[in-house]
Formats: sequence, C-alpha cells, structure tokens
Amino acid sequence: MDILTGCLFFGVLLLLIAATVAVFVLRRYIDYGVDPAVLDTFRTRIRAWWLLFGLLACVFICGPVITLLFFCILSMAVLREYITLTPKSPADHQTLFGVYLFFTPLQFVLVGINPEWFQSYTGFLPYQTFSVLLPGVVFLFLPGIMAAAGDSKRFLERIAKLQLGLIICVYSLSYAPALLTMELPVRPAVPDEPAAARSTFDGYRPVSRTETVLDKGFETAVLETITSPESPLSETAAPERLPYLPIVSGQHFRLLFFFILLTQLSGVFQYLWSQVSRRYVIAASINSNKTWEGVLGGAITTALLGVSLWYFTPFPKWWQPGLIAFVTSLMGFLGSMTMSAIKRDRGVSGYGSLIQGHSGLLDRLDSLCFAAPVFYHLTGLFCK
Repeated sequence: MDILTGCLFFGVLLLLIAATVAVFVLRRYIDYGVDPAVLDTFRTRIRAWWLLFGLLACVFICGPVITLLFFCILSMAVLREYITLTPKSPADHQTLFGVYLFFTPLQFVLVGINPEWFQSYTGFLPYQTFSVLLPGVVFLFLPGIMAAAGDSKRFLERIAKLQLGLIICVYSLSYAPALLTMELPVRPAVPDEPAAARSTFDGYRPVSRTETVLDKGFETAVLETITSPESPLSETAAPERLPYLPIVSGQHFRLLFFFILLTQLSGVFQYLWSQVSRRYVIAASINSNKTWEGVLGGAITTALLGVSLWYFTPFPKWWQPGLIAFVTSLMGFLGSMTMSAIKRDRGVSGYGSLIQGHSGLLDRLDSLCFAAPVFYHLTGLFCK
C-alpha cells in the first residue's frame, strides 16, 4: 500500500459512503417521483460492492500470494455455480473432481510464477504456459477422460458446456491476478526530484545503473546498485530469482483495482443510460434492461472515467486507459448478455443465492470474466 494506492482506495471508499447515503435519502422521497425499482437495484448493488471492496482491501494488504489465492477460491466458487446448471452424468464425477482439485489450482499456480525465474530455467515465458494450459492441453484431455467413462448420452452437450465453463470461470478469470506479474514501466521521473523519494512513492526500490562497455565486442555489462532507503550505504546485488511471484509494486495492485473498478462501474453506467432511453432494446428475451443507448453511453462514460484516473495507472499516454476502459465496458456487456442467455436457457433467474439481490457470484463477476483477457493483453501492448 503506497501513497497512490491508498488514495485510490480512499476515494472509492468515499464514493461508496456517498452512494449509500444517497440511496438512503432518496428512499424517503419515493412519493415525489423516484422509481423504487431503480433504488432497490442500486441498494442491492451497493451491498455487493461493500462486500467486494472489503475483501479486496483485506487481500491487497495481505500481499500478492493471498490475492492470488483469493482469486483461485473465487474461480472455484463461480465454476461450481456454473456446473450446477449444466447437465451432468454420474460418469462425469471423477472428471469434475480432477478439474476442481488439480486443473483449476494449477492454472493459478502458473499465473503466479516469477517470469524471470521461469524463463531462466525453461526458456519460455510464463504467459506461454498459463495461457495455453486449458485451451491447448486440458480441452483435449477432458473429452478423452469423459469418453473413457463409458457414458455417451448427451456427450457432446456435456463436454461443450464443461469447456465453456472452464473458459469463463477459470481461464478468463485467471487473467485478473495475472496483472500482478506483468512487467510494468516505471513512472517517468519528475525533473530535480530525488531518486529515493520518487522510487518510494511509486513502490520501486531505488536503483542506480552503472554501464561498463567491454573492450572487445559490442556487449554492455550493466550492474544494478540497489540503495536501501533506510541506509545510505550501497551494495552491488544480483537480481533475485525466486520461483514464485516477482517483486510486486503498488502499480500492480493499482492496475488490478483499476480494472475491477472499471468493470463494476461500467455496468452501472450502462444501466443508468438504459433507463434514460429505452427506445432500442437489444434482446428483450435475454435481458430487457440492455439497450443500445445504454451500451454506447456506458462505454463512453467508462472511457472518460479511465482517462480521469490516468495518473493512477502505468500507461504512458493519457488516451490509453480511456481506450482500454471503452473496450472493457463492451466486453463486460458481452459477458452479461452471455451469462443471461445461459440462465434463460436453463430456466433460472440466477446462479446461486450467495449475494443478496444478485443470486450468486457469477451474476456479479460475469463482466469481469469476459473483460480480463482483453484488458491484460491491451495493457501488455501499451506498457511495453
């Protein structure tokens, strides 16, 4: 928790308090034209946001390992909610058991591997492993195991729905904590600012570089001298290559929190713009609250929010968080529509009853699951 991360958390805390007070006050003026259905929707959403904000604050303070473990447990919970709605056979129980206890934890273990350590020992980048484990290996392994169980009834439907659940609930969601292992650029230096103050402020250790050009050849040897803020002494240190999680700075946590904030608020903006104009409903049989005006207005509003929070992000250009926020809002819309269509197909109103007013976790995290891979790859493109 550095200064910028604390300011971002404190700002969201004030926003939640203001929203809670506003809903409480507006409920007293229902007779003056305030729609009670809209207030009830926001009241249940605010309760869910308080729970999510409290959990994120706790796991962020505990560190990156606890954060990764939190997302792993979250992934297993939403996968369970999804599987309860899909057709299953007694022969699938062993396969599902292996998915829960082996493949899902393995996906998040690969996410948390230190990129430098992994590449130094294997020659591959870790994202080349966690990004292909499920679609490249498990998706070929599961059909064979399910076929070997000997039950061919509705086999194609069962395996297709299980693979879709793994893509949404495990593979896509794992890209959110993967933001903690990305290589992010250091914030540009402020002229005449002491290096120690700048590095501490941005969550980085002060580093001074000494370049020595060899007499023969064109190679350049670079020594990193790490200066501890607590001690004026310096010592030349070799880079640490721990097998699990590299040094995670406040920038990484701000980026993850920025992503979660965008996905949650984009749904609110889309709902508000849809209430303003309901002329062009997208698919009334799937979700009657989604309109084209709401999707476009929500995406533009989310983009403006991303630009306004540019200072808290690692993106070099001011327009980059706005563009990513716009795409994130659209992907969140696609996720919401997809999961709503699945519920209509199964004839249910929700995926569970864990969160009051929103049925289950997957009802609140559908947009986050769909937006996480796109946000990850766009961030990697802009933060080279």
